[in-house]
Amino acid sequence: MEEENGKESRDKNAVRVTPTSEITELETGLSMVRYEGEYGFDTFLEQGGAASDADVAAYITSLLAQEIQMEGAPFGCSTLSVENQDGGYLFGRNFDWNACNGLIVSARPEKGCFSVSTVNMDFIRAGGLDISQLPDSMQAFVSLYAPLDGMNEKGLAVSVNMIQDSVSIHQDTAKPDLTTTTAVRLLLDKAADVEEALELLQQYDFHSSMGMMVHLVLADADGRSVAVEYVDNEMIVTKTPVVTNFYLADGEKQGIGTAQSHTRYEILTQTLEERGVMTETEVRDALDSVSKDNFGEFESTEWSIVMNQETKELIYYHREDYKTAYVISAE
Repeated sequence: MEEENGKESRDKNAVRVTPTSEITELETGLSMVRYEGEYGFDTFLEQGGAASDADVAAYITSLLAQEIQMEGAPFGCSTLSVENQDGGYLFGRNFDWNACNGLIVSARPEKGCFSVSTVNMDFIRAGGLDISQLPDSMQAFVSLYAPLDGMNEKGLAVSVNMIQDSVSIHQDTAKPDLTTTTAVRLLLDKAADVEEALELLQQYDFHSSMGMMVHLVLADADGRSVAVEYVDNEMIVTKTPVVTNFYLADGEKQGIGTAQSHTRYEILTQTLEERGVMTETEVRDALDSVSKDNFGEFESTEWSIVMNQETKELIYYHREDYKTAYVISAE
């Protein structure tokens, strides 16, 4: 992409990469892979889904004949939805945690939307072993059930953001069950926009993965952006272009979260108000402004993504190296 309004719209040194069925290391701690074909997700939903990470792992174990465990630890995130100069929309996302093994997964199911998502492979174990000991095809299969963010070919972006709170989410209304990461998988596979995503979520009982309070951020190619939160196990939807790690819904929980997440929210909100519209590189710079370098909350901003919901491309930056960009298409 060339200059827009005199401003660089994409990193000139961005490298276009195409995942294959073999796991390819882009750099230490960041790899990519493609999975084509079915991965049993419709069957997973038809049998009632899963109410815990252990149940998800048991289902995968039954398919692969390989013991799988899922675990996790608190993480931080910032997201931003903004219009670009062309009238399309961009979605920015930081994942803040410790140094980990991130896997970018291009999913091409026989039925459902193509998508690209990101997985923290440190959250998955294989019979007590590091999951990297498994064949590439098995690692890719398992990772499809553990996305933390992503975008599909329709331009729907989804992000999991944690909230620092002592409670977690366990709806119990006799609907089929979803965990945090399988909810992300559902939406990437089956929803074209925010409206469809919300309709899908209402058909399931939601259970937060890893015992953590989370909210889901949804943004689509038409510029709709919402936070989905569960307060007393009731789903509440709040329109917002910026989400970090505190409750946004009106009510007694509003504002609960870390102090630094409020600061990150204020920085991104101010940037959005000042700019109005932004280029890809301006979204990158906004993510940089709230990355771990500026806060002592987590060890590292492990990955930052600028998702172009018009071109259906995701631009990845790893561990706050904002001079190196990898471009992957969701189509």
